[in-house]
Amino acid sequence: MGYFIVVIAQTVVLPIVSGVIELATAGGDPVLVFGTWWVFWGVGTRLLSAGLAQVSGKGPTSAILGSSAPTVQEKQLTRELGTANIGMGLAGLLALVPGWALPAGAAGGVFLLLAGLMHVAKRGKNAQEAVATWTDLVVGVAVLVLAAAVLIRAIGG
Repeated sequence: MGYFIVVIAQTVVLPIVSGVIELATAGGDPVLVFGTWWVFWGVGTRLLSAGLAQVSGKGPTSAILGSSAPTVQEKQLTRELGTANIGMGLAGLLALVPGWALPAGAAGGVFLLLAGLMHVAKRGKNAQEAVATWTDLVVGVAVLVLAAAVLIRAIGG
């Protein structure tokens, strides 16, 4: 149950609440504000915490892979994925530096979007994998919207 609460908080609730608070107190462009918070929470904290769990061996990745007793190779793959997630997560935390949201979140956002798309058609997903799939897509789309907004503004002057 804790997994579901944390993942939904990081990918839906906290970005929305943070964005609403920032818009109410400081104003700004809603796309940039919400995009920044989606990168911070959805890429930054989400991938950092997932990576730490994977590297420690306490994460759900092996269970999602269908292993009750992971092989040495599955453990190695999980740790390597964990190190990539830690790197992308740390970059995502830099979204709060003005102007850094898109570059800080690009790799993690693309990763989550593609991972989510690859899992959509998979049959027999357990509940954790289903939540991970749909929240990956939410964060990936949010980062794409941010990227489109930044690029349109850059082209338009």
